[in-house]
Amino acid sequence: MVSGPPAYASEAWQGEALGFVPSTPGLLGDMGGVRPVLEADGFHFNLGYLSQVAYNAAGGYNHDRHAAYIDQFSLTFGQDLEDLTNIADAKIEGNIVNRNHDDSLTFKRLQDPRVSANDIAQESSGRGSITRLGWLTFARTFHDRRLHWRIGMMNKVQDFDQIIPCDFQLLSQCGGKSANSFTWYNWNVHYWGTTLQYKLNDELTLKSGIMEQNPNAESRGHAWSGSTRGSKGVVLPLELEIKTRINNLPGIYNLGLLFTNAPQTDFYAGKSQATGADDAEGYRSHHRTWFLYGGFNQQLTRHKDDATRGLSSSFSMSLSDRRSNLLHRVAAVSLRYHGLADARPDDWLGLGATWIEISKDYRRNQQYLNELQGTHDYVDALYHPLPGHTVNAELYYRLRATSWLEVQPVVQYWHRPGALRETQDAWVTGVKTVITF
Repeated sequence: MVSGPPAYASEAWQGEALGFVPSTPGLLGDMGGVRPVLEADGFHFNLGYLSQVAYNAAGGYNHDRHAAYIDQFSLTFGQDLEDLTNIADAKIEGNIVNRNHDDSLTFKRLQDPRVSANDIAQESSGRGSITRLGWLTFARTFHDRRLHWRIGMMNKVQDFDQIIPCDFQLLSQCGGKSANSFTWYNWNVHYWGTTLQYKLNDELTLKSGIMEQNPNAESRGHAWSGSTRGSKGVVLPLELEIKTRINNLPGIYNLGLLFTNAPQTDFYAGKSQATGADDAEGYRSHHRTWFLYGGFNQQLTRHKDDATRGLSSSFSMSLSDRRSNLLHRVAAVSLRYHGLADARPDDWLGLGATWIEISKDYRRNQQYLNELQGTHDYVDALYHPLPGHTVNAELYYRLRATSWLEVQPVVQYWHRPGALRETQDAWVTGVKTVITF
């Protein structure tokens, strides 16, 4: 007798085994009945706390021991408007992030301060101790819910490059690689724009939009501002996302292209001569800049009695215009296992590694600056280091202590921190803690 297909072959696509964990009861529960009342009126919210500790156990640029600590609170909320307006799926969505301490091990110990960072040991560090509006947008659907439209002060993470979760503490392993374009910014920074998503079929979604390109968006003065002051142009994203099943296991894939007309400064070429370092008119600007990103996140194995447990693998990459982008090529690969032990079905084990290649035009400019200074000695204060490539890796174990508390010890290995062969390889230990209220 020929057996039929597995019972789970017709299951709906779900991504928990890929790292997209659904909401769980928080520390405050139903808040004495307040939360159910709010949800009955269409208001939904999630309040969370995150802390990240990183310690330079060995190596790096500065060997003095330091335990760097940062934390943040985030409030993400949405108000359904369909019942009030009779507009399909109409809603207002918002995000507020409070970051504290800004204590970055990367800048304080791991890398030579004379070069720009290409990776971060605590992915949520940066932009100072500050409370920011991450986004505030209006959204609705058309065409039998196949077309989704959003407009307002937004962030790219609402629509784009969301196939890989941000579960590692190493920045290069946190989500996709589209932020490497440096023309739009990650989730606690807002900028004006509008986006469209259209479901071509049950698996394929085409995404596009137009957003302002504003270098001032990261500044403290823009934290709550709705002004477009400082805008240099627009960012035009185009992404194809595929949610599918391979061997009856869920996977999600994407390929994206960004274009901007905002001026980007050339690393090497001058406006009136070959080199910008000694050009009286300065460095050349480019008004047409592109950026490519993509990747996948695919479940590889599953437990017989639980589709959410098993091994998954992800890959992400980016390719940029090396004339004006520091991170020319980046590729990251990772493995995740949800519920490895039957006694701990909600725990996670993760292993990831990232390869980063620095722009050769940036390196060439550094070399030329050294020629102008007449120095070729790395220890000379006037010397401009010459970054090449780096490989960073992280291993973590995430312990789900309760429905609202996760504790995640991590170990990182940094090969050539800052992409400099002169900097000793580093070992970093750390702990990431997540509390859901």
